[in-house]
Amino acid sequence: MKASIKVAEKTAAGQNTEAASSAAVEVNGMGEVKIHENVISALVRKAILNIDGVSRLAGSTLMDNIAEIVGNRRLQDRAITVNLGTENRVSIDLKVNLKFGYKVPVIATAIQKAVIEEVEQTTGMTVTGVNVIVQELETEPEVDEEPVEPAR
Repeated sequence: MKASIKVAEKTAAGQNTEAASSAAVEVNGMGEVKIHENVISALVRKAILNIDGVSRLAGSTLMDNIAEIVGNRRLQDRAITVNLGTENRVSIDLKVNLKFGYKVPVIATAIQKAVIEEVEQTTGMTVTGVNVIVQELETEPEVDEEPVEPAR
């Protein structure tokens, strides 16, 4: 079975010919299978957060806290940009915060490998590049060593 990807394009009037954030895959004339950017973002998020040394996706702590409270992941996806190309290709830009004490190039390379493997195995698309921007190094919160006595 041969599959092909059609990527959404904008007309001169600025209207989308397909949903701008999805690619359509035709499979032997049986219909279309569409892979939305949100699916790719979810795969990227899963791959990144399973790597030792990654603290979290980069972004505003306040906005991330609000997103967590309301149960909205879309705000966190600001750290992931999916660029759909032609011929079943995709490139990904992402921003992460790493834990202090880890080697940045080692973790960045691990992120690239994990993202490529996860996206290619799950979607069948070819990942042409994963650009990793390390935005911050985060330290573990310090814990008071002295026990706090309860108020009487």
